[in-house]
Formats: sequence, C-alpha cells, structure tokens
Amino acid sequence: MLTNRIIACLDVKDGRVVKGTSFVNLRDAGDPVVLAERYEAQGADEIVYLDISATDEGRATLLDLVRRTAERLFIPLTVGGGMRTVDDIANALRAGADKTAINSAAVRRPQLLTQAANRFGSQCVVASIDALQHGEWWEVYVNGGRQPTGLDAIDWAARCAELGAGEILLTSIDRDGARSGYDIELVSRVVRAVTVPVVASGGAGSARDVADAFIRGGADAALLAGVLHDGTTDIHSVKMALRAASIPVRVAA
Repeated sequence: MLTNRIIACLDVKDGRVVKGTSFVNLRDAGDPVVLAERYEAQGADEIVYLDISATDEGRATLLDLVRRTAERLFIPLTVGGGMRTVDDIANALRAGADKTAINSAAVRRPQLLTQAANRFGSQCVVASIDALQHGEWWEVYVNGGRQPTGLDAIDWAARCAELGAGEILLTSIDRDGARSGYDIELVSRVVRAVTVPVVASGGAGSARDVADAFIRGGADAALLAGVLHDGTTDIHSVKMALRAASIPVRVAA
C-alpha cells in the first residue's frame, strides 16, 4: 500500500523562512537550513522550499541556499520560485533539488512544463497552483498570489498534467495560514481531474485536517508550514495520529 506523504514547506524571503496569512502579513520563522533539518528529524517525507519573492523581483532562486539545504537532507527537496526557463530548472536540480515547482512561468509559457518533463522527467516537474475562490469557482493567481490570471484552477491543473507535470502542488490562498482546514472541495475536484499526485496546501491546523485531506479530499500528500514553525504540533505527532486513524504513513522505527 502506498503511504501518504507529509511535506514541510519553507517559504523563504531574503534568506529567512517566513509565514503569513493568505500570502500577506509575513513574519520571520527562522533559518531555512535549521528548519529543514528539524523537520526531517521529526519524520517529514519531503521538504518544499519556495523562494516566494523571486518571481516578483525578477530574479533566479537563491541557489546557494538550495545547496546548503540539500547537502544536509536525506529526503527529497522540492524547490520553487523564479523558475522561468529550462536552464533555471537545471540549475536548481544541479544545486541538489530533487524536484522543481513551477507556477507563474507555467501560466505565461505552458510549454515550459513539457520542455522540462522531456529533459528531466515528469517526476522532477511540479506544477504549483495558487487558487482563490470566487463563488463557485477558483481562480489561479501568480506572482506570489498577487496577480489574477482568469484561469480556472481545476481546468489548469488538468492542463498542467497533460503538459507533463508529474505532480500538482495545490494551495488555497483563502485558507493559507488560517488553520481552518484544507479546502477539501478544491482538493477533491483537482484530484478527480488529474491522474498525477496532488499535494494539498493551505489551511492545516491539526492532524484531523491532514486526515481530511487524505480521506475526504483524496490527496496524496499534505503540506504543513505555520503549525510546525510555531510549534503548535510536530510531524511525528501528526503521523502518529494518522496511523491511529488507519491512514498509511511512513513512521521511522
């Protein structure tokens, strides 16, 4: 039986981990290398590292930080932010990333997903989608949640998978930092629309929320950030609660 993954997310700005609510009101949460090591020790299955200001500032990802993070980890590292070209993706992978998350550039140039998948394999290509709900539909936003695109998030997720993305990282802007639970309706709709793994992101406040993402949403993985950074819970505790609920997760012996 495949296990559900618990992923720790490090949003990085100016070399520090930050966390906010609905992508604003950012506060310092610590050193990214230290936190990545901490979450691996707690039992994280993967680390996601997002340079959240790279695209808006028109620069590449901070590769030195990627290298320093990657050389300390034994679990997969996904890196996103500022991935505009195949060369940007190659540089991130060369620096030690196992996967790259592509958001704004994929919207502006969808063929980038196909080019990256053809060169590096779909397993290295994560389509990162930030979605904001408008009544009965969810709109894709880019540039760190600042710019609306007019794209329907469910349709765009399906398109990304068709183009070659091997995974969808789906973040609810509405739920980000709110700790009110993942947007289960959004997650379940995207899960039904694609044949690749979906990572639920935005809104985790407890192990129960994570369980809902798996049981009700059908997600393959759940991303945690703020509740880990401030010590509300830890990954081992979440996994033990999931195991008690008969949800398959990897727990170190």
